[in-house]
Amino acid sequence: MKAIVLADKNWAIGNQNHLLISIPADMKRFQQQTEGGIVVLGHHTQESLPGGEPLRGRTNIVLSGMPDLVIPGAEVVHSRDELFRRLRGEDSDKIYVAGGGKIYELLLPYCDTVYVTRVDFAYTADVWFPNLDYMPEWELAEESEEQTYFDAIYTFCTYRKKYHTELPEG
Repeated sequence: MKAIVLADKNWAIGNQNHLLISIPADMKRFQQQTEGGIVVLGHHTQESLPGGEPLRGRTNIVLSGMPDLVIPGAEVVHSRDELFRRLRGEDSDKIYVAGGGKIYELLLPYCDTVYVTRVDFAYTADVWFPNLDYMPEWELAEESEEQTYFDAIYTFCTYRKKYHTELPEG
């Protein structure tokens, strides 16, 4: 399983249920990376998508504690165990954790790769991603050249876990 995220220099990822910044090259990378795969996200992240609609061209699985939640075009699961039962038999290289903060925190231990768009700026935020630079099980495997979008300077980074963790049976 993989995670994909945009984070600022302090690993902040959102504020008031919105991305910190929208960078077209990041959106394109997200689309290309996840196309044809499975995207796992929380209810609030799902609501924050354009029109609140599931992402086209991929299976959307929403993890939510709301027992009566129905989202047309998406599958809803209500626990980590239910999610893992649903993912059993799927190609883990095509499963992407896409937020928000609680979902990343819950599922990061089961990820082997994290694709991070790192923005060299500190935004006002209320949600953070775990700082992979301080986690001994993670290492920065690749980093692009600096890129700019107006005043925003960013890089595309790939972090890899130093050891593999299997998904539990659920």
